Amino acid sequence: MLTRRHVLTAATATLAGAMLPRRLWAGSKLALGPVQIDTLSDGSLVLPGDFILGGMPQEEMAAIVAKYGLPTDQQTPPCNVTLLRDGTHTVLFDVGSGPDFQPSAGKLAEAMEVLGVAAEDVTHVLFTHGHPDHLWGLLDEFDEPVFPSAEFVMGQAEFDYWMDPATVDSIGEARASFAVGAARRLAVIADTVRLVGDGDEVLPGITARLTPGHTPGHLAWEIGTAGAMVVGDAIGNHHVAFERPDWASGSDQDGALAAATRVALLERLAAEGIPMIGYHLPGGGIGRVERAESGFRFVET
Repeated sequence: MLTRRHVLTAATATLAGAMLPRRLWAGSKLALGPVQIDTLSDGSLVLPGDFILGGMPQEEMAAIVAKYGLPTDQQTPPCNVTLLRDGTHTVLFDVGSGPDFQPSAGKLAEAMEVLGVAAEDVTHVLFTHGHPDHLWGLLDEFDEPVFPSAEFVMGQAEFDYWMDPATVDSIGEARASFAVGAARRLAVIADTVRLVGDGDEVLPGITARLTPGHTPGHLAWEIGTAGAMVVGDAIGNHHVAFERPDWASGSDQDGALAAATRVALLERLAAEGIPMIGYHLPGGGIGRVERAESGFRFVET
């Protein structure tokens, strides 16, 4: 197994004859046999701290977050889109935010350009879930799929949830726009999307694993050919989610279920030493889980 850190750079255009600063794309590479996995930065989010940290024991939470040099009033998690190439398939796991969610995100196309991967090269898009930062990059400004040659794959439970007209009224006011945006985008691919369930092998060696709680039908993707797992938002940060995975997070739609999922997933990843890719984890998101004195720790590779 070979792992190495790399940084991708993309120069911006000139303005009034002056060169603007170059944007840096932090990412990771994991090469295992014939399979190469890259993480591509879609930018980052800017979220109020309570969106993630709300409802936790505040004093203990603040002490954990402070250990990582982070504030509690605002969180700016990175967004890591995973790209897998095996010589036959070019697979994206999620598609980022697109231009309509937050100005700090939606940068996937620029990162793909640096790697020399065109949208037409993508053969499959496997979704973890339907939140804006994972799904809204599906369509272009003409409401056409950005990846015209790709087969789209989503969990049946996840698709049904976002396409249910009742979801917008039950999800809560803060997330109502999530439901509207997901339904609009999924409607475009509704006739062609491949819907799968827990344990389904969607490509040779790539298996869906139901990891619910963050959303009702959230999927992680186990890449058996590479001995790795794309965990999406089942493990949503590198601090409290590891040190206190049993705590409910404000970012999860079902906090108790998400916590149980997170504990079980971390237990397995630590016990089996499986490399993981987390959507909102630092340094490109590729690393391993280790047990700590209390809970677990994320170790970048």
